[in-house]
Amino acid sequence: MTSMTAARTTPAGHRPPGLRERKKIKTREAIRAAAYALIGEQGYEATTVEQIADRAEVSPSTVFRYFPTKEDIVLTDEYDAVMLREFQARPADEPWPDSLRHVMRSAVSLGTRQEPETTRLRTRLMAEVPAVRSRMLETTSVTGRLLAGALAERTGLDARSLEVRVFSMSLIGGLMEASRYWAEQGHQGELADLVDRALDVMEHGLPTGKP
Repeated sequence: MTSMTAARTTPAGHRPPGLRERKKIKTREAIRAAAYALIGEQGYEATTVEQIADRAEVSPSTVFRYFPTKEDIVLTDEYDAVMLREFQARPADEPWPDSLRHVMRSAVSLGTRQEPETTRLRTRLMAEVPAVRSRMLETTSVTGRLLAGALAERTGLDARSLEVRVFSMSLIGGLMEASRYWAEQGHQGELADLVDRALDVMEHGLPTGKP
C-alpha cells in the first residue's frame, strides 16, 4: 500500500508483464529512483519535477504522465493489487484477521529488507512534509476501496456497508500512523512490529490502564 514498499515479485498464477508493460515499469522506476536520489541530496522542497525528469532522462511531460504530482512520485506504487491477491490466496479456513496480519507484516518486512533506504525516506517525508502527508490522505480512499472489496469477499459482508468501509479506512489510517510513528522515532526498531501493534489495536481496542 502507499505507505509501504512491497516486494517486486510476480504473484504465483499471474503472467509476467509483457514488453510494453515492462517498459512502463522501467520508466516509473527510473523516475522514482531519480526523485529519491535528488531528495536525499538536496531535500524535498528544493527538488523540482524538471530536475527529476533530467536525472531520469525523460521529459517533464513524461513525469506528469506517470505521476500527476510530485508527491505521487514518492507515494505511488503498484503493489496494492499484489498484496490483495496474496490476502485472497490465504487458506480459506484461516481466520481473516490472521490472514490480514500475515500479508501486512510480510509486505512491510520485505519492503524494509529489500529497499531500506527508500522505505525510511518515504516514511520520513510522510512525517515531515505536509504536502506529502496531505496527498497521502487524498489517495487513501482508493486503497480503502480495494481493501473493502477483499474483506467483503472474505467475510461475506457488503463492501458498501458502513461497517466494512469504517474498518477498511481505519486500518489504512492505522498503518499510516505506524509508519509516521516509526519515522518520528528515528526509525528505531522494526516497522513490522509497529504494524503488529496497530493491528492489535484494531482487533482488541485500546489497552486498559497505564503501562
